[in-house]
Amino acid sequence: MSERLAPTQGLAPTRGLAPAEGLAPSEGLAPAEGLAPAGKLAPTPSHTVGPFYGYALPFPGGGEMAPAGHPGAITLHGHVRDGEGAPVPDALLELWQAGPDGSLAGAGGSIRRDPVTGGFLGRNGVDFTGFGRIATDADGHWTARTLPPGGPAAPAAPYISVCVHARGLLHHLFTRVYFPENAEANAADPLLASLEPARRETLVATAASPAGTYRFDIRLQGEGETVFLEFR
Repeated sequence: MSERLAPTQGLAPTRGLAPAEGLAPSEGLAPAEGLAPAGKLAPTPSHTVGPFYGYALPFPGGGEMAPAGHPGAITLHGHVRDGEGAPVPDALLELWQAGPDGSLAGAGGSIRRDPVTGGFLGRNGVDFTGFGRIATDADGHWTARTLPPGGPAAPAAPYISVCVHARGLLHHLFTRVYFPENAEANAADPLLASLEPARRETLVATAASPAGTYRFDIRLQGEGETVFLEFR
């Protein structure tokens, strides 16, 4: 048998509730903080969207920029880490680069589709498009198979452009990957020359084994933060 509670008496009304029916509304009160004046809309605050990377943007073979078996192919890999050094498992990297001859013309066909079924066909295995899109795995790791970038006009050194999308970023970040064997060109590069040695190192990949493998980690903030670029 349910116990019947007696009505509470003598308590003040709870703040924030609408006035009881039949009572006159309060007059002369200032509008609540953060609300726009009558007839105007308050601006929507900035916020992250998604991430939806795993649904729409990655595509099979996105990091296989060099055709399989190409004798000049290199492997570029690393981790994306946050300010505390923890891996970022849902980051998305886009790579843009010149071909070995320095050409930026590239070729179409990174994301080919079957005209009949609409299914994904993948790269044609011959052309080098100069573009890759790679999602990090559960450990924040990413890998790309590509070709060494050719040199742009002097004094700039060869590099690969990287665009980083990740959770918590309102805007994607841009950085570059330079290669250690181009020491002379790197020393003359205007961007690298403008940085202090410790900061410059965050833009130069580390040669690893086996031969033709390079490590490039990206730190979004904190100690060892990667140098990011602003284009104007």
